[in-house]
Amino acid sequence: MISGLRSCIAVSLLFLPWSLSAQVVKAYETTADLSETMHELPPIAFVSGSSRTPLTITVNDKERGQSMDGFGASITEGSAWLLQDNLSPAARLQVMTKLFDPVHGAGLNFLRQPIGSTDLSRDTYSFDDMLAGQSDPELQHFSAQRDDDDVFPILREALKLNPAITVMAVPWSAPAWMKTKSSMNGGSLRDDAMEAYSAYLVRSIQAFAKEGIPVKYLSVQNEPLYETGDYPGTLMLAAQAKRLIGDYLGPALRSAGLQTQILAYDHNWDHPEYPIEILSNPKAEPFVAGSALHCYGGDVSGQDVIHQRFPDKGIWLTECSGGTWQKESGLLATSHLLIDATRHWAKSLSLWGVALDTDHKPYVGGCKTCRGLVTIDLHQSPASVIYNGDFYALAHVSKFVHPRAVRIGSTTFDRTSLESVAFQNLDGSIALVVLNNLPKASDFTISWHDREAHVRLAPGSLATFTWKVAD
Repeated sequence: MISGLRSCIAVSLLFLPWSLSAQVVKAYETTADLSETMHELPPIAFVSGSSRTPLTITVNDKERGQSMDGFGASITEGSAWLLQDNLSPAARLQVMTKLFDPVHGAGLNFLRQPIGSTDLSRDTYSFDDMLAGQSDPELQHFSAQRDDDDVFPILREALKLNPAITVMAVPWSAPAWMKTKSSMNGGSLRDDAMEAYSAYLVRSIQAFAKEGIPVKYLSVQNEPLYETGDYPGTLMLAAQAKRLIGDYLGPALRSAGLQTQILAYDHNWDHPEYPIEILSNPKAEPFVAGSALHCYGGDVSGQDVIHQRFPDKGIWLTECSGGTWQKESGLLATSHLLIDATRHWAKSLSLWGVALDTDHKPYVGGCKTCRGLVTIDLHQSPASVIYNGDFYALAHVSKFVHPRAVRIGSTTFDRTSLESVAFQNLDGSIALVVLNNLPKASDFTISWHDREAHVRLAPGSLATFTWKVAD
């Protein structure tokens, strides 16, 4: 069970006598120093009144935003190896339960899964590797067996713990023999390989399904505007991506009877024109559910640009890694991200690797300073596990905001005060997430349906308040 040290209560509330007619509110908090994590506080109740504080967060369930898919990260090949091969079965079950179990853990429910290797892999591979100078246009040598060792078993375990997980798949590179350079690192997809690449992606989704892993979403290329040098990656401009989707991949998915939906782009906020070009294409658009965005360039307003053009298409924040370059703590950085992204139409928030070791490994290149949701210390025997602030920030939403919940209205202030975001689940329950950016404790009021609760939140703390709508 997620819990923190039972020390001083960091969120001080006005506790009121409970009665059958009272609207009971449960509260959970994580302090800035992580001395208290997901700590359940005594319940409070909304009461009638008008004694609002200068800081009042009004929750408005009549203001409706996007429906949610979930919150999570990626079980990279390196992450899976750390969990599968470096922890005892009992220790692995404990970690997996804390990550994915919706009752006894955080209930993470969105996984963005690589097709083949990434920068956070132990070495470079695809599902159809050939010797230099050879090709396999009929995919006779296709095999996902490499992921049988670690990735698929860990994915199945996650889905067993939480069957509500949404899985997205994405390649970092096509097999080298399909590219303009004979390497998975850099280069572009050859135009004459589009049909083979589409078949490769279809076969990959079928391989996941055969392992009991249904893939709901697919993007055709991770970070297509960045040509990598020391890890798998492919330069794929929007003109090529829309032809690939409209002329080859979309029809191939339909022909195979797959319900997997395509997400356009899968790169940074600073180029919204890329997914807009794909969504504007009449041949590609019918196969595309919306746009996938990353956080490493531009700002969250890029999501608004896309939403304004295509309000009926979804937006997913599919990658944003924590790392040593960040000036903020993991808790603060990810709390800001989850509030910003969801208030600007994101249906998901997925960080990067689920697990890395204390040296930020495994990696083949690329990010050598990334931080996983958990850090596994292999220098100790048995290996120890550290849960980072990024994990607890995600837990504050994934545990209480269920798939298909709808974002609803809530007052938010700015980075010098309180920030918030609120959701309503299909059962009517409401989850309000509040972050205190101030260097001191803050008193505020939660207002809902002309009732109110008075709260004091410690500096730098993140809290979730949840209540059921009375009959």
